[in-house]
Amino acid sequence: MMNPDAYCQEKAAASGSSFYYSFLFLPTERRRAITALYAFCREVDDVVDECHDPQLAQAKLDWWRREVAAIYHGEPTHPVALALKAIAPRFNLPEENLLEIIDGMEMDLHQSRYLDYKNLALYCHRVAGVVGLLAAEIFGYTNRQTLKYAHELGLAFQLTNIIRDVGEDAMRGRIYLPLEDLRRFNVTAKEIIERQHSERFEALMRFQIERAETHYAQALELLPREDRRKQKAGLIMAAIYRELLHEIQAEGCKVLTQRTSLTSSRKLWLTLRTALFG
Repeated sequence: MMNPDAYCQEKAAASGSSFYYSFLFLPTERRRAITALYAFCREVDDVVDECHDPQLAQAKLDWWRREVAAIYHGEPTHPVALALKAIAPRFNLPEENLLEIIDGMEMDLHQSRYLDYKNLALYCHRVAGVVGLLAAEIFGYTNRQTLKYAHELGLAFQLTNIIRDVGEDAMRGRIYLPLEDLRRFNVTAKEIIERQHSERFEALMRFQIERAETHYAQALELLPREDRRKQKAGLIMAAIYRELLHEIQAEGCKVLTQRTSLTSSRKLWLTLRTALFG
């Protein structure tokens, strides 16, 4: 079996995620821990995205619940779970938080529409807000208000993912944009599933971007000054993700037919700028 840390590193690198850049300036032990957490999120997310049989996907998520239990009360077998077992006590990562992330992924097996933002916020809390709380534990903090910042930032990241991936999600039959927002802008679910761009859809997406930006602003306002340096990795991620939002808006919110991304050099520049001055 591949070394657990090497497996997690490979899983993180394979995703091509912007998270990689935010990990660059972390001390070795913290980088190892956040990479294990990120690999866990990728594993359980891939179950839902790549397994087209809902019953099989449910069985795999149930298996992951048992692996999480084994991290704390036994001997896990998966490389990611082994990596988490090694770092969970050191960084105070609660079992119930890892299980709540799985709860969020499980929502995708039973729900492909969200009536309103309140319902969507629960999903975002589980799949991203909770991840933010765990990441804050790994990065370290002295003021407990930093946890509120981390949760808020997690919500902002997930809203950004939803905005970027509208077209890809539509191909899977999923619409995360709240149905009350669709009605407000006179956009039908059918138009989204059929990937029909319109001025109405663009207005809808600008509204979603504004909501995400509000969460970023609230998060940064909540971050205590004394913890800014420790939470630098999250601030790097925020810089990259906010730039992505600006790019989507500048391109006319064409998210139904294209997936906007930033070049590696641009991400690296944002990383260095935030690390030095952010």
